[in-house]
Amino acid sequence: MNIFDIYLNKIKNIVTNNSANLKIPQNLSGINVDTAPSKFKADISTNVCMVLSSLNKLPPTEIYKQLNLDDLQNDKDIENIEFVKPGFVNIKFVKKFWNTFLTKMLNDQKYGASLKNDKKNYLLEFVSANPTGPLHVGHCRGAIYGDALCNLLKFCDHKVTKEYYVNDHGNQIKNFSLSVYFRIKEKLFNEEYPKDENLYPGDYIIEIAEQIISKNSIKNYENYEKISDELSKLSVVASLEIIKKNLNSLGVVHDNFVSENNIINSKEVDEAIDNLKKNNLVFKGKIEAPEGEDKSKWVEREQLLFKSTNYGDDKDRALTKSDNSWTYFAGDIAYHNNKLKRNFDEYINILGADHAGYIKRINSVVDALSNKKKNLICKVTQLVKLIKDGKPFKMSKRKGDYIIVDDLVNEVGKDATRFIMLSRSNDVQLEFDFEKVKEKSKDNPLYYVQYCYARICSVFKNADEKIENNLTEVEKNYEFNDEEIKIINKISEWPKCVEVSSQKLEPHRIPIYLYQLSALFHSYWNMGKDNESMRFLDKSKKLNKNKAVLLNSVLKTIGTGMKILDVNTPETM
Repeated sequence: MNIFDIYLNKIKNIVTNNSANLKIPQNLSGINVDTAPSKFKADISTNVCMVLSSLNKLPPTEIYKQLNLDDLQNDKDIENIEFVKPGFVNIKFVKKFWNTFLTKMLNDQKYGASLKNDKKNYLLEFVSANPTGPLHVGHCRGAIYGDALCNLLKFCDHKVTKEYYVNDHGNQIKNFSLSVYFRIKEKLFNEEYPKDENLYPGDYIIEIAEQIISKNSIKNYENYEKISDELSKLSVVASLEIIKKNLNSLGVVHDNFVSENNIINSKEVDEAIDNLKKNNLVFKGKIEAPEGEDKSKWVEREQLLFKSTNYGDDKDRALTKSDNSWTYFAGDIAYHNNKLKRNFDEYINILGADHAGYIKRINSVVDALSNKKKNLICKVTQLVKLIKDGKPFKMSKRKGDYIIVDDLVNEVGKDATRFIMLSRSNDVQLEFDFEKVKEKSKDNPLYYVQYCYARICSVFKNADEKIENNLTEVEKNYEFNDEEIKIINKISEWPKCVEVSSQKLEPHRIPIYLYQLSALFHSYWNMGKDNESMRFLDKSKKLNKNKAVLLNSVLKTIGTGMKILDVNTPETM
C-alpha cells in the first residue's frame, strides 16, 4: 500500500478532469506527492499548484483557488487540506486512517516493493578485481554495493544476473604466475625468491604455490616458458578460490565468472572490432601522449584506433599496442560485445574510484556496438578510509601488508561491514572506524537498528506472545496517539524509499531510512519510562492488541529492509 502513489493518482485525476480554464501539461510527471515537512501538522504534501503555476502564468494561490479539490475535501480519510507558501498543498489524515493502513500493510506480502514499472532483465558486473590475490578493503565497498543493489532490484521483481569479469590475461597475470613459479622453486629447490618489484610478495603466493605443488599436475619446473600457460591457469584458479571465499564472507555470490583469456582466445576481440570496422568506426592514426606521460619521451606511431569521440569521448582510443597485440581496452570491447549478444534490458558496471576515467570510453563502445539501442550505466564506488586507534590505517596491495576482506570481517563481522559500507552514497568517500562500528550506542547505526528489532521481540517474549501469530488488524474505533502516528507515518514512507532507491540505484537510502525509523521507535520507548500510557505492556505484562499491530509493522519493515541489505536481525542482544 503506497499512500503516495494513491494520492498522486487522485490529484492527477483532479487536474486532468478540471473544469476550470487551466492549461494542463501533456506530461504530469512533474507533479509529485511527498512527505510533508515536519514543521507542518500534515502527513503528505503535493507541489501540484507550483507545477501548474508556471504553465498558466498565475501565482500558486490562484491555481489552488481554481483547482476543484472537492474529491479530496470529501475524502473521509482526510482531516484537513491546507495551502502553504510558496505553493504546496498539505494533507492531514484522520487518525483512524492509520488503522486501515496498518491492516493493509501487514497483509501485503510485498509491502514496499515498487511493482508499477516494467520489469527488466539486468546484468550487473561488479568487483572484477584482478585475480592476483585476495580481495582487500578497497574492493569490499563495490562488492557490497553491487550485491545490495541486486537484492533491491530483485525485491522489486526485476530479473538480475550478477557477473564477475576475470582479467586473466596480460602482463599482470604473467607477473603473478612468475611470482608463484619462484615460490615453487623456493619451496622445492631452496632457491631465493627474487627481489623484483614486479613480483607479488604476499604470503598468499606461498599458499598458492604449495597448493599447486600438492596437486602434482606439473612435473617439471626447470623451464618457466614451457609450463607458463598451465601454471597461469592453475594460479588463477587458486586465486579465484581465495576471491570467492572472500566474497562469500561478505555474503556475495556471483552467478557468472567470465574469463578475459577465454574471450581473447576464442577470437571475440576480432569479432567485436570487425563489427566496429563495418560501421567505419576503426581507423589507423596517431594519438598524443596520455596524461601523466612524459611528452618529451612519447613517440607517436600509427596504430589502430576506435572513433570513440563520435560518441562523446574526449579522444579516440587505441586498440593495438606497439607489437600489434590487442590493448586492454580492445579486450573490454569484446567483453561488452559478449554482454550485448546475451540481450539484457539494462547493463550496469560498478567501478572502483580509480576507474572513473574509464566511463566515457566504455559507454561509447556500448553505444557503437548496439547502435545506441542499449544502455550501460556505470556507477563508481569511492574510496574507503580506514580508521584504527583514531588514526588512518593505510594499505598496500603490492607490499602485501594490506587489509584483506577476511581480516575486516573477522574484526567487526559481516553485518557491520555490509551495513556501514552501505550507510553512505557510493559516490562519496566513506570512513570506516574499527572502534565505532563495535560501539553499543546510537552512534553505531547497525547496533541502533538491530537493537530496535530486538527490543520489539523482547516485548512479545515478555508478554508470552508469538510474533508470527499476532494480530494484524487494528480495532476500528481505536486511535493511536500522536507519537505512535509518527512511527506509522514513517512506515508509510517505506514504499517511496524503495522506489527511489531502485530507480536511482542507491541502496544507501535503505540503511538511512531504517536508522530514522529506529530512532522514532527508541524515542517512543523512552517516553514510556515516564508515561505508562506509552508502554506496550501493562503491569500484568499483557500486550495491547492494537499496539501489537504497531510493533508487528515496525518488525516487518525493518526485517524487509535488513533482508535487502543482507544483514541479520537478532531477536536478542
